[in-house]
Amino acid sequence: MIYNFNLGIGWASSGVEYAQAYRAGVLRRIGQKAKFIFTDMFPRDNIQHMTENIGFLDSEVIWLYTFFTDIRIAPVTYTLGQLESTFRNRNYTFTREGRKARYDFLAGNMYYTVYLVDEESDRVHRVEMVSNGCLIRKDYFTYCRIYTEYYAPLDNQAHLYQRRFFHQDGTVAYEEIIDNETVTYQFPDRFIGSKEELVGYLVSCLKLTSEDVVIIDRTTKTGQAILQNVGQAKVLIPIHADHFSEGGTDEANILWNNYYEYSFAQHKRVSAYITSTDAQKELLKEQFQKYFGVCPQVVTIPVGSLDELKYPEGKRKPHSLITASRLAAEKHVDWILEAVVEARKTVGDITLDIYGKGEQEKSLKGLISQWGCGDYVRLMGQQNLTEVYKNYEAYLSGSTSEGFGLTLMEAVGSGLPVIGFDVRYGNPNFIDEGQNGYRIPVHDKMEQKERIQALARCIVRLFTEADMEAFHQHSYEKAKAYLTAEVEIKWMDLLNK
Repeated sequence: MIYNFNLGIGWASSGVEYAQAYRAGVLRRIGQKAKFIFTDMFPRDNIQHMTENIGFLDSEVIWLYTFFTDIRIAPVTYTLGQLESTFRNRNYTFTREGRKARYDFLAGNMYYTVYLVDEESDRVHRVEMVSNGCLIRKDYFTYCRIYTEYYAPLDNQAHLYQRRFFHQDGTVAYEEIIDNETVTYQFPDRFIGSKEELVGYLVSCLKLTSEDVVIIDRTTKTGQAILQNVGQAKVLIPIHADHFSEGGTDEANILWNNYYEYSFAQHKRVSAYITSTDAQKELLKEQFQKYFGVCPQVVTIPVGSLDELKYPEGKRKPHSLITASRLAAEKHVDWILEAVVEARKTVGDITLDIYGKGEQEKSLKGLISQWGCGDYVRLMGQQNLTEVYKNYEAYLSGSTSEGFGLTLMEAVGSGLPVIGFDVRYGNPNFIDEGQNGYRIPVHDKMEQKERIQALARCIVRLFTEADMEAFHQHSYEKAKAYLTAEVEIKWMDLLNK
């Protein structure tokens, strides 16, 4: 069995989660059984809805907190009717607005606020219970109650002090005791003193052997607990980002990315490190030799793959641009937006569609309104883009750090030229300067305005000077190395060593 460890997942997931979802598909196709273990708490959503959304099968997912119960990963099916059956003839009034409902009980000065899965159904995700104006309890459901949180007033706020996790029959599996940042766990047969120790206990319960593989996608606060309990299992560490800080590195010392520092220090226990590009592999090997005097195994396996190249059914929309990412500050979608506004002064019919969700969505809407570009710049939300890229002429990236770039891969797989900054590692991997796009040189002291102007100049250059048909064909040629069949071979080679 292959066990993949991560922290969280969301509706606007990062590249790590998408990389895992791609990997899940590859492992299925090559006949390797795999589990994906998530260790974060998910109080606002049922984990199954998010893992299914990104492409995991329920049978592949393990959640740390239900691992110690007999409750399986499943969508929410618990209903308002089932909740009402627990009221025991208490009189109440019921109101509902969208995804939120409320029960006011006529005796006892108590009400329940119910959070539903969507605005149409009666499926209950959680219930918050308020007594005498104070939150006292929250119940969480899938097909049954999975856990309960208990609260008490403290400093005029609701203070969470306990979680109780259940089996399907309602009996208690274990309890979590919470004292601010300190958490402990009480099981029928043992006491566990921290969340890290709980993760270690999960790993020990897997009873791993030399036939098993452990892939740790995020080691933050869990890496040590995992490695201490893996036994003879093979350990693989994928590198999802730039692995060191250039500014903090000199001839004598290297400043590793803190997400990978622990796993690099444990190189004797790691069977292989996995990079997404050959450039990062070679650099990492050089740095291990230079700073540690060791030569661990480092292999290149793309974090994603393309089932097939995508060709447009008709003509691409002229001068149409696409970008796709989490709408996060580090993706610099605002730079892209401003660059398009500037480029349109020269090429008057440029359009830009922005795909993705994230915390920058509101500010981007404000910029679109401020610049009056809503007729040619659109926020498209989160969508499956498999059949979407091929309708555009080119792809824009504003990121200044890209370990691989799944959207870059998908873009060239649909024949799109790419414009982006000349930063490690994804952009040089997918953009051949002047052949299928442009890489913009940058340096630390380069002002934001300079970067935006450089993006705008490259957009204009692409649409006024480039042989677009030749650029499209070059992207298709580069994409062939990322076809699923090629990536499957790489995984089989690594797992069979």
